[in-house]
Formats: sequence, structure tokens, C-alpha cells
Amino acid sequence: MERLANRIRTISPSLTLAISAKAKALKKEGEDVISFGVGEPDFNTPAHIVEAAIDALEKGHTKYTASSGLPELRRAICEKFRRDNGLEYEPSQIIVSNGAKHSIFNVCYALINEGDEVIIPAPYWLTYPEVVKVCGGVPVFVKAKKSAGFKISPEQLKAAITPKTKMLIFNSPCNPTGAVYSEEEIRALAAVCEEAGIFVLSDEIYEKLVYGNVQPFSFAACSPKMKDLTVTVNGVSKTYAMTGWRIGYLAAPKDVASAIDSFQSHATSNANSIAQYATIKALNSPEAAVEEMVARFAKRRLAMIERISDMQGVYCIIPEGAFYAMLVVSGCYGKKFGKKTITDSVSFADCLLEAAKVAVVPGVSFGADDCVRLSYSLSMQDMLKGLDRIDAFIQSLQ
Repeated sequence: MERLANRIRTISPSLTLAISAKAKALKKEGEDVISFGVGEPDFNTPAHIVEAAIDALEKGHTKYTASSGLPELRRAICEKFRRDNGLEYEPSQIIVSNGAKHSIFNVCYALINEGDEVIIPAPYWLTYPEVVKVCGGVPVFVKAKKSAGFKISPEQLKAAITPKTKMLIFNSPCNPTGAVYSEEEIRALAAVCEEAGIFVLSDEIYEKLVYGNVQPFSFAACSPKMKDLTVTVNGVSKTYAMTGWRIGYLAAPKDVASAIDSFQSHATSNANSIAQYATIKALNSPEAAVEEMVARFAKRRLAMIERISDMQGVYCIIPEGAFYAMLVVSGCYGKKFGKKTITDSVSFADCLLEAAKVAVVPGVSFGADDCVRLSYSLSMQDMLKGLDRIDAFIQSLQ
């Protein structure tokens, strides 16, 4: 008899967390390691949000809430969708979960049957295919071309749809590429989904992190029919520097939301009550702190793009959102670091960490083995120092 269930054996470990752990271990040994790894804002949670949590504690708001979240939080989320996305939802259509990652799992668990195909544009966030597999689904990857800014076309999407297709997982602004689809581009993809009658899981966790004149657009806003086929996932981790608070949420058609609520009531009960009260404050407050954070990310983004443009043998597709850039390093493959030959993104990342004490995430994790992912959610000083080290490492290869 097998000790482990088949479904758990399908999951691959997170290379992002593995690289981060290796970098932290080196730091603990006293090494001067610069990490471009885990996507986490290097800002403190704004003080007014922290104060709301303290106030909730002092008032004794430490009990169970409804499994779907506090009624006042779900109302605040409805207002957020109305204000930011032009979408009308009832509180019963909102489910508050333990982070956006948890919300994504809930959606897949509620909608995917054994053998259902789920289309995932590549490069993709590494968790998407793992969740699809553990829920019995089959990931179908559609490769986004660099020449198209790492965006898939309606023609590519249509060609990937089969009678077994149940859902498209869509992420804009995108982790890991920073690609942001325009309203026109999203409407064109939505037309394909409507015609095929497939669901869309729209992961919009980075929607506030866009730069220049770029504007995000919600998949569910395309049409009433598309809204009925879309589950929108969002949360407070990235926008409000609340990664450790673990609050995510989703908006869904009533039947889907009801099913997810039932499942979550057995799986986890409610999300952290204190964090829920803090989230109410975050959503109902002016966003000066968010705007300041985005402005600082924008400066780092430009500095990263400029520094990479000076490097020989590598390049990046300019990101328009989130806080990542995909560095194309395949020009280094076949070259040697000492006695080691760099053959792929994993060996590049390993040699870079060994030689230059710089941690990056191998692109193979995201379905792009010719790249490594760099996050600019670290200080400008560390970022530029790290980029200098990457440049020196690349030039040292034989």
C-alpha cells in the first residue's frame, strides 16, 4: 500500500521558496547575499492598518467569523469592486480566504473535475499548474511570445481549447513577466472564452502595481455573460504590504461562491479575524501609502531596466506591472563557470548564487527555461549592487 496519496505526489516543490531558503542559509553563515527571489514588498504595513488590528485586539474581536468573512469586510470588498473595476457584486458573492493563493485553490477545487483541461499562459506563476494537478485537472500551456510582450493572442487561446477545456487561468498584471493586458486585448480573449463557454480564473492581485500610462482591466467587466463565467481573485498582500496577514478574497457567480463557502467552512473555517478588521481599514482608507509605494517601485523598475540594457549577453522584456522582470539568460548557456557548464536556468541560478552571492529564481519554474526572474521589491541600493554582481558574473563566464 502506498503511503502517500497520488494527488500529493503530483506536486512539485516551489523553487522560489527553495532559492529563498538557500539564500537565507548563506546569510545566516555571514555571507553578503542579495536576493531577487520572493515577491514581497520591502515596506512595512501602513501604520493606520496596523492600528486597526491593534484596536480589534483590544476590543476582543478574536472569535470565529462567518466562514466567508466578516459581513462588513465583504461589503467593503463589494465597494472596492464597484469603485475600482466597475463591477457590481452582492456580499454573498464574496469569499474571504487565507490569502489569494488559498482563493485560487478554492476556485480550482470547486470547478475542476478529473481530467478537465485548464489553459495557463506561459510564463506563469509556478503555483497555477500545481493546484490544477492536485485538483485532478490537466494544465495546458500556451506559450506567450517575447515579441508580443509575453502576452498570448486570441488565436493562440482558441487553438488551445478542446471539448475538455474547463477554464483559463489569467493573470494581469502578471507574475513573473510584469505583462499587463490592455482592455482591448482582454476583450478579445473574453470573446473567445464566451464563445467556448469556459470559465476564467482572473488573478488580479497586482492590479494597483502598474506604471506609466498603463491601466488594468478586469476580465469580468467585459460583459454580463463573461462576468457569469469569471471568478476574480484579489487580496491585500501586494497592494498594502500585508503578505504575512494572509487575507485574499474572490468574487464569483452565486452558485460558485456558495460552493466555495461550503468547502471553506470545512477546510479552514474563517480567515484570521484580526487581519479581517485590518483589511476593512485598508480598503476603506485613502491610498496615499499605496501611491508612495508604487512610485518607489516605478523608480526601481526604471533603474533595473536601464542597468540591464547596459549588460552584454542578456536582456529583458520591459515589464509594465507587478514588481518583476524576466532576464533572458539563454545567451549564457554553453559557457563555463569554473569547471561547471551552464546549461539551463537552474544551473545559471546555482552558479550565480555560488559565485556572486546573488539569488534569482530559475525560469523553468515559470515555464520559461531561457530566463530567470528578478524582483525589484528590494531596496534600490541592494538592487543596483546585485545587478552589478550579475553583470560581473556574466562577463566572467568562459
